[in-house]
Amino acid sequence: MAYTRDEALDTHKDYDETVNLWEYYIRSYNGGYDYTLGQYLNRYNLELDNEFNQRLSNTPCDNHCKNIIQIYSSFLFRVKPSRDFGSMADEPSLEAFLADADLEGNSFNNVIKQAQNYASIYGHVFMILDKPAVQTRTRAEELDQDIRPYVSIVTPENVLDWNFKREPNGKYVLDYLKIREEVDKHGGTYLKMWTPERIDTLYQKDRLDPQVIDTADNQIGKIPAVILYNSKSHKRGIGQSDLTDIADIQKAIYNEYSEIEQLIRLTNHPSLVKTPSVNASAGAGAVIEMPEEIDSNLKPYLLQPSGQNLTSIMESINNKVESINRIAHTGAVRTTKQQVSSGIALQTEFELLNARLSEKADNLEIAEEQLFRCYAMFQNTKFDGEINYPDTFNIRDYASDLIYFQQAKAMNIGSPTFEKEVDKEIARAVVDDDEKLNQIFEEIETKSEVGEFTQDEPQQEDQEVEQEQI
Repeated sequence: MAYTRDEALDTHKDYDETVNLWEYYIRSYNGGYDYTLGQYLNRYNLELDNEFNQRLSNTPCDNHCKNIIQIYSSFLFRVKPSRDFGSMADEPSLEAFLADADLEGNSFNNVIKQAQNYASIYGHVFMILDKPAVQTRTRAEELDQDIRPYVSIVTPENVLDWNFKREPNGKYVLDYLKIREEVDKHGGTYLKMWTPERIDTLYQKDRLDPQVIDTADNQIGKIPAVILYNSKSHKRGIGQSDLTDIADIQKAIYNEYSEIEQLIRLTNHPSLVKTPSVNASAGAGAVIEMPEEIDSNLKPYLLQPSGQNLTSIMESINNKVESINRIAHTGAVRTTKQQVSSGIALQTEFELLNARLSEKADNLEIAEEQLFRCYAMFQNTKFDGEINYPDTFNIRDYASDLIYFQQAKAMNIGSPTFEKEVDKEIARAVVDDDEKLNQIFEEIETKSEVGEFTQDEPQQEDQEVEQEQI
């Protein structure tokens, strides 16, 4: 089948509307040099190119975007998900797939973590399964040559076009997908196009019509692509990024840091104001030579900002950081200063963060199950298992908890059951290993029961008996 240049390079309208935003999000996440290339620094009026470029290179990026997403990821994957593969558990290639899911040495767990990170940044990410088209006579030969499905992560800026159709049962499925696989050193682009019936690989360069360099039948009769959503939007195939509001606040902080850098530089290095006729420099120890007859009003002087605005700029930055924490619900885990917050406020923040993580976990379950169903189709088997991520996440302020539990122990309520439960909570706050925790819990439960009397109580009883005898 032949394709025109327009057919090869045509993009979805939602792609055209969102691609610049995706670039903004990934640069905001990467920070550093990548952020500098984005040129998110506001230019001053009448600022020269060399002045702007110098300020651009001197302004640091306080990367809140990456930090927020890393926090989410650490909670999401702190406990491994439970995977029941059902009838597919006996599939011989499954173990190899779980150990090396992308044929690049990355385990399935690591691939899923990468996919989730990208989904948090962009709002969604595509995971595409494929199987090498190598002819073998038996499954044994496939296993021997490690010919099996593998998964590739494709970020949204490389998914150029797509289409969903609604099936008779009401379900929406992909019936067209076009991705940009790579751009070679000559500027040529490799494109891959899926339909339920066929797969075409194209090469496009300059203004020439694309060349079809490979075509094949679709082995499974459906497009083996799964969309992992971070959070769904009103547009099918487009998700909501965690950086939607945070990236803009980070950019504002970035510009305020530039103001601080400028203020420090001007304060430490005042500007010399002089007439052209005066031989003067502003360096340390410089000698200024002036004509004897110069008017006193024309004598050189140093222009130096006071630096009073520094405090107000820092307060503004701190307020913006607090805004980021409110939006991301990470104030309790990201703060670097002592804050006095009520137990109710902290609990509310933990619950909001837990709700966000729970939504992500639900989307991961859906995506994984869809992925393994595609895998089963490639291997002529069936996936009827279940993927389960935690419903709740262990998000607590352990330092405050320890103080609280220690105070509870000091109350001497006198209940062995109460003592045991407090001991367990203290153990949870200190020990992060589930296996060791279970052992500690067993030791707490099986330790010898406290008697009805303490050591002092029998002595007191004896004293009362002696008094009665007297």
